Amino acid sequence: MALVTGAGSGIGAATARRLAADGWRLALSGRRDGPLRAVADELGALAIVGDAATERGAAAAVDETVRQYGRLDALVANAGVMLPGRAEELSVDDWNETLRINLTGPFLQARRSLDHLRRSGGAIVAVSSVGGLRAGPGAVAYSTSKAALNMLVQALAVDHASEGVRVNAVAPGWVRTEMGDEEMREFGSERGLTVEEGYRKVTEHVPARRAAAADEIAAAIAWLLSDQASYVNGATLAVDGGTAVADVGTIALAGQDIAVERGAR
Repeated sequence: MALVTGAGSGIGAATARRLAADGWRLALSGRRDGPLRAVADELGALAIVGDAATERGAAAAVDETVRQYGRLDALVANAGVMLPGRAEELSVDDWNETLRINLTGPFLQARRSLDHLRRSGGAIVAVSSVGGLRAGPGAVAYSTSKAALNMLVQALAVDHASEGVRVNAVAPGWVRTEMGDEEMREFGSERGLTVEEGYRKVTEHVPARRAAAADEIAAAIAWLLSDQASYVNGATLAVDGGTAVADVGTIALAGQDIAVERGAR
C-alpha cells in the first residue's frame, strides 16, 4: 500500500501508474481535484484532495490511507514547487512557500507515516532535484529547499534504519512534464524558441543530451521502494542523464575536441 503526494500530474502521476502496474494498491494526494481524480479513477486508487504540506493535510492523507487500506508500506513525497528568483528578487513569501511545500511537507508526511512504516517495514522516497546537488541561476529558494530535503532524507534514514524503515531520494534533472513544458514556454518566449527547441537548448550540456521522461523517474522510485533496494538507505539517487557529474569547466574543451575530430575527417 503506497501513498503518493502530488500525484495529479508529472512525476507523481507517472509514479502512480508505475506502482499500479507493479501491483501496488494506491492512495493519491494532491491539491487539484480534477487532475487528481482523473488519475485515481484511471488506476482504481483512493483520491485524497488537500494540501499535504500542512500539518492537517499531511495527517489527513496518511490517516485516510490507513483507514481505507489498513496499512501503509510506502510514502512517495513528490509534491513540489519552483518559484524562481535570485535572493534580492525573491519575496519572503515565495521563499517561505517554497520551503513549506518542498521541505516541511515531506517532513510532516514522514512524521505522520513513521509509526505505520515501522509496522510494515516500509520505505519513503522523496523527490528531490539535481538543483539540490548543484546550484543553478535564479533558483535560490528551490535549490536550498531541495538540498535541505536531501539532508532530511539522510537524517530520517539514520534515525529509523534500525526500526526497519528505509528513506531515500531521487534527484531528477530536466524532465518532460507539464511543469517542464511550462518552463520551456517561458524560457523559449524570451528567445524565440519552441518548447522542443527549449528542451534541446537546456540539455545541450547534459551528457545524455536530452530531458528524461517522467516514466524514467518513476522507474527509479519504484526500484527504491522494492526489495531489490533493501540495503539502500539514506541515498540520493541522481536520475539526471549525467548532469551532476559533468565538469562544466571542460565543456568548451569538449567542443574543441569534437571540432578537431570532425575537421580531421
